Amino acid sequence: MMPIGDDNTGRTLTPYVNYLLIALNIFVFVYYQRFGTNIDFLLSYAAVPGELLTGTDIVGTNGLGPSPSPVYITVFTSMFMHGSIGHIFGNMLYLSIFGDNIENAMGHFRYLVFYLLCGVLASLAHVLMSAVLGDGLLVPSLGASGAISGILGAYLILFPRNRIRIWALLFTFRVPAIITLGLWIAMQIVSQVNTIGGREQSGVAYSAHIGGFLAGMLLVGLFVKKQPVSRGF
Repeated sequence: MMPIGDDNTGRTLTPYVNYLLIALNIFVFVYYQRFGTNIDFLLSYAAVPGELLTGTDIVGTNGLGPSPSPVYITVFTSMFMHGSIGHIFGNMLYLSIFGDNIENAMGHFRYLVFYLLCGVLASLAHVLMSAVLGDGLLVPSLGASGAISGILGAYLILFPRNRIRIWALLFTFRVPAIITLGLWIAMQIVSQVNTIGGREQSGVAYSAHIGGFLAGMLLVGLFVKKQPVSRGF
């Protein structure tokens, strides 16, 4: 099941910031990460929970390379990195579909601050979960999905009745956002619980998705210019 579009009839602003974020993510992936093949760059600029908890750059252990100083900068650098073409494609697809509506509701600058803040809080949620579980402390994490999860949380609050075009089983459906995004966050929670219980192993930081989504839901009211009118097809 893949979202391929949504209702943009109420959009009045050109989403310049959203375009910029998409372009920046693609640029980092192509130029710096060399389509995901530059492992040295990944091991230096991805966010490592153990480094963020101690504020110490860990080099050599688990293959980790030297990080920027201070290591907390990796919270931001990791936000614009991806592990594979499929990883960045999925994230940019979601950002292109849902981000423009949120930028329209907030305005350009506030949308940028909101995006970055949700990304930081999502990363911290992953660090906290790693610390609580004592697992994955030296495993690098990267991707825009935490920040994008914040966008999804905001979208659920502002546009619950918007129809999302979903592609599934060779057919296209139009499903209210409250169902589409409700199912998405439910899947993240179930996957995180399965990971904690040891029934599922995955390289996905579900706690970052959940943390970003909750951050978006809770913070959206502080960033909107005015309450938008929810529309459907």
